[in-house]
Amino acid sequence: MPGYDEARIAPRALATEAVHAGRDDLARQGLHAPPIDLSTTYPSYDSRGEAARIDAFATTGAEPDGPPVYGRLGNPTVARFETALARLEGTEAAVAFASGMAALSAVLLVRASMGLRHVVAVRPLYGCSDHLLTAGLLGSEVTWTDPAGIEEALRPDTGLVMVESPANPTLAELDLRAVAHACGSVPLLADNTFATPVLQRPAEQGARLVLHSATKYLGGHGDVMAGVVACDEEFAGRLRQVRFATGGVLHPLAGYLLLRGLSTLPVRVRAASATAAELAGRLAADPRVARVHYPRIGGAMIAFEVHGDPHEVIAGVDLITPAVSLGSVDTLIQHPASISHRIVDADDRRGAGVSDRLLRMSVGLEDVEDLWADLDAALERAGRGVENSATGLSAPAATVGNSATGRTAPAAAVGH
Repeated sequence: MPGYDEARIAPRALATEAVHAGRDDLARQGLHAPPIDLSTTYPSYDSRGEAARIDAFATTGAEPDGPPVYGRLGNPTVARFETALARLEGTEAAVAFASGMAALSAVLLVRASMGLRHVVAVRPLYGCSDHLLTAGLLGSEVTWTDPAGIEEALRPDTGLVMVESPANPTLAELDLRAVAHACGSVPLLADNTFATPVLQRPAEQGARLVLHSATKYLGGHGDVMAGVVACDEEFAGRLRQVRFATGGVLHPLAGYLLLRGLSTLPVRVRAASATAAELAGRLAADPRVARVHYPRIGGAMIAFEVHGDPHEVIAGVDLITPAVSLGSVDTLIQHPASISHRIVDADDRRGAGVSDRLLRMSVGLEDVEDLWADLDAALERAGRGVENSATGLSAPAATVGNSATGRTAPAAAVGH
């Protein structure tokens, strides 16, 4: 599996890498589309050689040289996606898993196997990531802190610092370079699901591990579930060993769909981001909306708090799909306190800025006017009768949250 993509040497732009990384050998083989290898096992008449390759994998976790051995050890189609994602994130390697949670679990197991079970984390994170750390399901112990408290929270047994920026679902942003500095020698894991390498590359800012729920923007069409960790080759080897032992492998068809999704990733993210910025501005100027959260780096995610009943907004959309997940070509909206972050303790959830009136919207590729017409109708339904009872006037226009500081900024700051 290694070696098929060694022809490229010169650096290339992100858009070019998205189209060609993981595919550089195809033309030489007389192929245009990447093949899908669905084999679970592979024939070999050299059992002594197989033994040596398996011994080498057990020692370092490096991908075996030569033909594949067994589907749980690795798959050529999945390896193409891993190569491409590593190129886009600017890391030495990437290791794919059956889901984002499987990928995070593998990271925690790697560190725990070294006696480093303590994790320092900054809220908010994706709700299930929060739950996995808080519940200690893998034997880990977590200390929650704010970015300024990371260095003080570190212990001799700290194996990982975990952050998400922009965060799910408030879109709060962190200075990843400053966070990485505070981590010292402890690896920083940055969840880059919302931003994607199109908007930021955490490895360039000091993160050793970059996590994606590849189900979202990397796949991009709502039809594949996967997770991936981009990292250095040493850590990748350990992740491959955990993947082999636990069986959290990615199906080859999913690997194929992810590689195909990467080819349009820059185009999709930039187009959806332009629409999201426009919608964020309109929401910020709407008296039915209390506050809008939109990242300084841009992106296709918007979070906003309404004066009316958020559940009525969910019930009132027609074109927009009321569903969890994000990053698809169609626009999705959900109520985090009810679904994606329901598993987080209510006080912890609210303390992290996830209010009961917060809605999270993943903007797709539809026309902005059609999306706004649908949102307008849903907000009208939710806001009927919600007026300032003391003055008889509509509520004031929304403020736009400065996700880096927690302060509010004027509506004109949207999109900056």
